[in-house]
Amino acid sequence: MGSDPRCVDGVACDHEACPMKLAKRGRDRRAILSTSQVRMTGKASQSCIIALFLGVALAACTAAPGNTTDSEVPESEERQVRSGIEVLLSDSLHLVQGKTVGLLTNHTGIYWTGDGIVGSTIDALYEANNVDLVALYAPEHGIRGQEQAGAAIDSGRDERTGVPIHSLYGEVRKPTPAMLEGVGVLLFDMQDIGARYYTYVSTMALAMEAAGEQDIPFIVLDRPNPVRGDVVQGNLLKPGYETFVGMYPVPMRHGMTAGELAQLYVGEFGLEVDLHVVPLDGWTRDMTFDQTQLPWVPPSPNMPSLESALAYPGTCLFEGTPISVGRGTDRAFQWVGAPWLDGVQLAESLNGYGINGVRFESTTFTPRNAGDRKFEGQEVSGVLLIPESTDYDASKAAVAMLLETYSMSGDNWLWADAHFDRLAGTDSLRLSIEADADFAELISAWESENQAFEQLRSPYLIY
Repeated sequence: MGSDPRCVDGVACDHEACPMKLAKRGRDRRAILSTSQVRMTGKASQSCIIALFLGVALAACTAAPGNTTDSEVPESEERQVRSGIEVLLSDSLHLVQGKTVGLLTNHTGIYWTGDGIVGSTIDALYEANNVDLVALYAPEHGIRGQEQAGAAIDSGRDERTGVPIHSLYGEVRKPTPAMLEGVGVLLFDMQDIGARYYTYVSTMALAMEAAGEQDIPFIVLDRPNPVRGDVVQGNLLKPGYETFVGMYPVPMRHGMTAGELAQLYVGEFGLEVDLHVVPLDGWTRDMTFDQTQLPWVPPSPNMPSLESALAYPGTCLFEGTPISVGRGTDRAFQWVGAPWLDGVQLAESLNGYGINGVRFESTTFTPRNAGDRKFEGQEVSGVLLIPESTDYDASKAAVAMLLETYSMSGDNWLWADAHFDRLAGTDSLRLSIEADADFAELISAWESENQAFEQLRSPYLIY
């Protein structure tokens, strides 16, 4: 892990136009967000937000050495957004230098190193000068993101670095004191999906709690909310329904980054930890992931695309029903179906709801190696959600789909009651559907809940 004269904060680069080198030169032009902008409680009074906004052009290292100067970086090659790990490596490495580091991450912990090369957060920290990476922590789906939902993750060692990996998705979901022994600072770097049910931020919350109990500082290397940060939709989780697929009273689509959620957890929900957030550079709340130019990998096996992420805050509810969400297909969570449904009739009924920004198209699909074992190898009939805008309300669309598929299914319908209620954050949605409640009545309280949440979250927003 020694230094290399060709490296910038441990990342190899020979090109003068490399973003890492340009960022180094631009340090004097950075701005620091004051910690007074964020309300904190308990140990969080020590927390800070490391906001380093550089006034320099950030370009991919595509030119040959010696052929490109700082002023000659083509505008078309400028990158708009840098992830938290990039900011850490180029501007904030002092936060971890001279320390023993634990890293909670997976295959989504990646970044551009230049010349179109995708680097790993694990490798970057392992190779960084005066940084001692001593432990890795794996969430649901594993350190490489290859395991299906719900599959237990084994502990082991990272093949490339030899660093021990502690599983946080099996018998243990919160790091134990033994797992944290020898760790001087704990980092989090994973791509969340922007929905309450996604378990990566639940793992983050439990790791924050464990770090606080051991007086270990916790650093979030922030990443974009892929489905925008200016849209809040769906119901709030109700008291008594706190589980690993929804630990706190936030909406189905919360519109926050992981770093912002961490601040909310500390400021409002009682977590006590010395929290730092290394922010994104260049991200704005109206961006979807495809506008960031950051490298994308599916955060989990059945989250293949932005379209799936947009639908997920709604269609995930069908995991607690007999209806398939298309696990085991290339459009998981973008469609729903079952062998007994009439897709044409279903699409016609759903389009009649007039939900803004989305339309429904009849379709058939065949799940294979689905993981949820719903209709394996069978052709099913249903509907595909076609987004016409990125702010369409997938939670409202899901309520309409639940009402219609429940009505069409008859004796074929069997709830997974407990699981559905965990996802919905209440039992009232299921009971109202069973009672044939009116669509408008079902969602009538959601708008006021969203407005209240937007006020609650406001002090913790970074961007």
